[in-house]
Amino acid sequence: MLQSGLCRSTLLFTLTFVLAMFTATIDTLKASPAVSSVTEFKLDNGLQVIVVPDHRAPVVTHYVWYRVGSADETAGVSGVAHFLEHLMFKSTDKIASGAFSKIIAKLGGQDNAFTNYDVTGYYQRIAKDRLKTVMEMEADRMVNLRLTEREVATEREVILEERRSRTENNPSAILSEQMSAALYQNHPYRIPIIGWMHEMAKLSREDAMSFYKRFYAPNNAIVVVAGDVSVDEVRNLAQAAYGSLKPNPDIKERVRPQEPPHRAPRRVELKDPRAGNASVRRYYLTPSISTAAPGEAEALYLMMKIAANGSTSRLYQKLVSEEKIASSAGGWYSGSGLDSGSIGIYAVAAEGVDLGKLEAAMDGVLHELREKGVTEGELDRAKKAFIAEFVYESDSQSALARRYAEGALLGQTIEQVNDFPAAIARVTVADIARVAAKHLDIRNSVTGTLIPVPSEPEREAALKPEAGKL
Repeated sequence: MLQSGLCRSTLLFTLTFVLAMFTATIDTLKASPAVSSVTEFKLDNGLQVIVVPDHRAPVVTHYVWYRVGSADETAGVSGVAHFLEHLMFKSTDKIASGAFSKIIAKLGGQDNAFTNYDVTGYYQRIAKDRLKTVMEMEADRMVNLRLTEREVATEREVILEERRSRTENNPSAILSEQMSAALYQNHPYRIPIIGWMHEMAKLSREDAMSFYKRFYAPNNAIVVVAGDVSVDEVRNLAQAAYGSLKPNPDIKERVRPQEPPHRAPRRVELKDPRAGNASVRRYYLTPSISTAAPGEAEALYLMMKIAANGSTSRLYQKLVSEEKIASSAGGWYSGSGLDSGSIGIYAVAAEGVDLGKLEAAMDGVLHELREKGVTEGELDRAKKAFIAEFVYESDSQSALARRYAEGALLGQTIEQVNDFPAAIARVTVADIARVAAKHLDIRNSVTGTLIPVPSEPEREAALKPEAGKL
């Protein structure tokens, strides 16, 4: 009895100490200038502006995020959101075709853009005294884009080649694409962001301009400025650059088709001579940060960090280190989708290992997670790692800008974004057990296998009789 009492006291002291460490770290983070001074405001035309002061260097990061992505495309024109992202670097009345990035480079800055399911984003990193010019350029192409048929034709070939190189020539990417198409039965997340090849090949100037006029407007955009600026400076610059742009009255709250109940697991098998070692992967449909119950997304992040993130995870230790049936294994939780999230796990077979055996071992790890949950020690380590990543990321100006832009896209307040480490710290072992039982449901999953096979010439050679034999 005495020994048991000592163990309970030691555990209580350890948990209290860990909680104190988390609290001190979180309080320090909240008190940092880059976090405590974040401010949000709106212009009269509906443009949302977020300012993240960071005075360590006379540099700024400027983001424009449009609340539109590939999941907002009309049926039959898949890839138009990404296509328009490319075309936004063409001409306006003030900027010659292809000159946008060259101007940024001459100003000593860098720029780029991206498209995902829910957002299309453009950003520049530049010296503080060039911010006015950057804002004016972005405001100009927000409403004054011009496209010629030649520009459209040229850029269409660029995106088709991008799909060929990134997807068509990559068996792993093809499998992921096919699995997503099977995971989502009704939601447009089932369609690849880059688009289907046969629809991309038909994208026209009219398709691009229609999409542009429908979604690109100040009242459908988020501007984030992180760097050596004050709120008043950004407010004045934003008003001067963007304030005169007219809002689009047809912009509505996004309403997308939703998923029906999933009643059966799905499977996808891809055989390809270009594949390396055989592999198995599985995706589960889950809620995201914006659709999950309070605390659920945080528990999913921690659960997957314990289960499948890195060489110390359960999946890696079991399949790679102990049983040596996989050359690599891992997984993740993706919670940044506007309408839903997903869990992904994978394992690459070691030489000569049957995929059935590998999948069974993977299932064993997940079964143990559902049935027995995680330990306090595992959860403590996962929290420390997660909060440390958040703190380290806060040292990056670009990461800070993206963090608040993403939060705004998901409908979060600045306070909710800043509270994320505290929300992580509040997750309990019981929370992990609850989300594991609820969301590691095979009916909400698709399992994919990638199997290398001989190429046609190799198969033909194998079927031919050896020289000298009848």
